[in-house]
Amino acid sequence: MSFRGASAEAVAALSQELESVLSGGDAARVGNDLFSVASVLRGEPGLRRVATDVSVAADAKSGLVRQVFGGKVDDGTLTLLGKAVERRWTATRDLADALEHLGVVATVKSAGADGSRLADELFSFEGIVKDNPELRDALSDPARNADDKRGLVRGLLDGKALAATVALAEQSLAGSHRTVAVALHQYQQVAAQVAGQGVATVRVARALSDADRQRLTDALARQYDRPVHLNVVVDPEVIGGIRVEIGDDVIDGSVSSKLDDAQRKLAG
Repeated sequence: MSFRGASAEAVAALSQELESVLSGGDAARVGNDLFSVASVLRGEPGLRRVATDVSVAADAKSGLVRQVFGGKVDDGTLTLLGKAVERRWTATRDLADALEHLGVVATVKSAGADGSRLADELFSFEGIVKDNPELRDALSDPARNADDKRGLVRGLLDGKALAATVALAEQSLAGSHRTVAVALHQYQQVAAQVAGQGVATVRVARALSDADRQRLTDALARQYDRPVHLNVVVDPEVIGGIRVEIGDDVIDGSVSSKLDDAQRKLAG
């Protein structure tokens, strides 16, 4: 999710507030609460409009959300929500989007030292969704209710993935992103940001050995001057060599790319 103007400033300030909330709270509970509040705001346009209306006094808006959500969410979440409605927002929808983003950050932090595993599991589940049209259709089918879709996700991940991974996979069904796969990809980016890492998608013809993976990780970290998390995709179309995508950069040393270049030169 991207934010502009006043909303970007609000998200930056609230991200700092979130750190304070999480320092003495249950990150998983806070994340789940923020997801729930975001869902309520999206489903209640009247509440959303009042909560973002600059003509309404800040203390009145804070009192309203405390009345609506008091006793239903963690105290830290309630404090954060009160501060959120006191901020200015570029668009009314940005408040719910910001709370969801903060919920993702909290959920990522709940994984603690397993942050790298979380990123790998999100990447793997994104691949499963992309590669299985029936599953992808089932998760995006408007005729299926939310509980049914969450049941599908839990059936695939429960007992096999971190609790944080399951929580984020379920949140990807919220419809706030264009597709489930897009949501999962965005969550991976947040996980990397929380860990202070870049994300590199590496396409190879055969799986990398642990030694080769570490050498590539170290080389990219030196080149980009920060830690890098690798998402490795085994792609037979690569034929040989390697293709690395990191941010807007593409490093293509694959045989297929070289063949394509040669064919273009011959055709020209």
